[in-house]
Amino acid sequence: MFFEQKSSAIIRPSGRKNMLWLTLSSLVLMTSGLFWSCSKPDTLPVQVVKQTFMKDIDGLDSAVSQLQRDLKANKSASAIQSSFREARLAYKRVEFISAYYSPETTKALNGPNIPEVDDDLRVNPPQGFQVLEELVFPEIDSAGHAEAIELAAVIRSNVNRLRKISAGNELTDSHVFDAMRLEIFRIVSQGITGFDSPVAFHSLPEAAGSLESVRDQLAHYDLQERDDNLAQKLTQAFDLAINKLKQADDFNGFDRLEFIRQHANTISGLLLDAQKSLKIPVFTENRLLSPSARTLTDSGVFNPDYFVNLDEQHSTADRIALGKMLFFNPVLSGNGDRTCATCHQPDKAFTDGETKSFAVGFDGKRINRNAPTLLNAAFQAVQFADSRVAFLEDQASDVIQNQQEMHGSLPEAVKALKELPEYQKLFAGSYKDGITEHTLKNAIASYIRSLNTFDSRLDGYFRGDDRTLTIEEKFGFNVFMGKGKCATCHFFPLFNGTVPPAYQETESEVLGTPATVEGKEVDSDVGKFILTKREPHRYAFKTPTVRHISQTAPYMHNGVFKTGKEVDSDVGKFILTKREPHRYAFKTPTVRHISQTAPYMHNGVFKTLEEVVDFYNKGGGNGLGFNLENQTLPFDKLDLTDREKKALVAFMKVM
Repeated sequence: MFFEQKSSAIIRPSGRKNMLWLTLSSLVLMTSGLFWSCSKPDTLPVQVVKQTFMKDIDGLDSAVSQLQRDLKANKSASAIQSSFREARLAYKRVEFISAYYSPETTKALNGPNIPEVDDDLRVNPPQGFQVLEELVFPEIDSAGHAEAIELAAVIRSNVNRLRKISAGNELTDSHVFDAMRLEIFRIVSQGITGFDSPVAFHSLPEAAGSLESVRDQLAHYDLQERDDNLAQKLTQAFDLAINKLKQADDFNGFDRLEFIRQHANTISGLLLDAQKSLKIPVFTENRLLSPSARTLTDSGVFNPDYFVNLDEQHSTADRIALGKMLFFNPVLSGNGDRTCATCHQPDKAFTDGETKSFAVGFDGKRINRNAPTLLNAAFQAVQFADSRVAFLEDQASDVIQNQQEMHGSLPEAVKALKELPEYQKLFAGSYKDGITEHTLKNAIASYIRSLNTFDSRLDGYFRGDDRTLTIEEKFGFNVFMGKGKCATCHFFPLFNGTVPPAYQETESEVLGTPATVEGKEVDSDVGKFILTKREPHRYAFKTPTVRHISQTAPYMHNGVFKTGKEVDSDVGKFILTKREPHRYAFKTPTVRHISQTAPYMHNGVFKTLEEVVDFYNKGGGNGLGFNLENQTLPFDKLDLTDREKKALVAFMKVM
């Protein structure tokens, strides 16, 4: 077309000279065109991926526009819900590249329906598909009609924002393949759990849509020309997985265990094989999840040294051994008779079995919270129940210097250790600076980072051992990952709150944990026993007057009775941020080794897993009537059957 436009502007002579000129001109143009077509490079696969992605963004824009029109026209509920589903399916076609290259815009399009407190402590209201979903499912919220129209407009605005950002992004083959496998991991850990479709329960068709997008983009690489056998395996794996998802007619009944084991893991592994076959480099960068992980369930794919402040803080065998010695050494405590292991006992999965750990002195007083397990603590972006520190080194110093816990002093501990020849030698062999506050903290942190285990019977099953899980435990896994909604907060396979597949942040949740279980749990204050140390006085308190009792609420020595059952008074992360979304928010812990870590919750209120399951089944604190506006746990009842609850407990004991 360029050449046609240029030649049409020439003033041509007349007669035979004109014919000769045209002939010569045609030869020149033909030669030029031949040269241009021969020298023009073939379109690279990654360029076609980019073109397809941009077309898919246009498709998403069109689908959201239709949803907008249906909302404005106030069409029937079925029409609006159908348009919403189509828009979400269109979103799923762009998700794997969008989330990889434009994570913030992607979050604006499809983030959770909860306010977010950013690093500057600004509270940002939620927006996007998940917010709109709750206005159109399970029924249309007529009172929220205007809000729904506005939300659709915001979604479309963010689609346009994605288009503008993406137009300038230069894709690379390595990034595309990395994004493909991360999408498989996203489907496994979030998609099939209902994480981003909590009300519409459209997760399985959307997971199929995500797989179709990855499959279609992969086709641009012509893998069959290099390895036809591998290409056929991938085609078959995609077809089987997509059909499995599309044929599922029951969200709760879907067999997630076998889908992950037989289908998702196969696809992610074959994608890695395809990348290597195509000679596309695999990243070697430092990440929590190894860039070369074939599956989420392989051994050694999570890096316990990822969440460190500095590279020189990485663990070594010598540092781990030194940290273990310090962990069990009372030199770190103020009174010389307390160690880290006092509250984190190895035979109890590094907990202490108490509702709340005893404070220094063991005089009946307890610290404010339950002692969490240290197993797999390395795979969390923040530490403590209120997320107040980012690194395990800071956790160690906080505990050592805490007046209730170790009541120690880092300078004094360093001074004492420098007087011990054995420690002088060990520190000198592990650190060029020898014994300092910094190296002391790092040694302890290195030991804690070594306390990671992925050798449960569940792990064995995913690695090929068919004998490791019972039928009930398999059923329990599917309840955990599906109907029970457990995996929407305790993400597979770490089963903590570190958000996949990027694994950069660890979430906190507002559950509405009660102060007592049906008012039947004895308070930890042992009363008169503190003074007498005689058993008849354990939990004994002076009998108060009941005169003027109508004016003296709340009641009892601990104020537990107000108007009935009450949410626990510990406000969690709110202590640090003073932001309402964080009131009663606590870090989501791992449920691995949970059978050894009773009692449960930040206040140790639940003594058994059955009590925990019952609490969630009722809808958390709001299910108990607490009316917490910021509760992040869905407050609708799960309606688990006795068989489902029993299987869920059986599965959790496997981990």
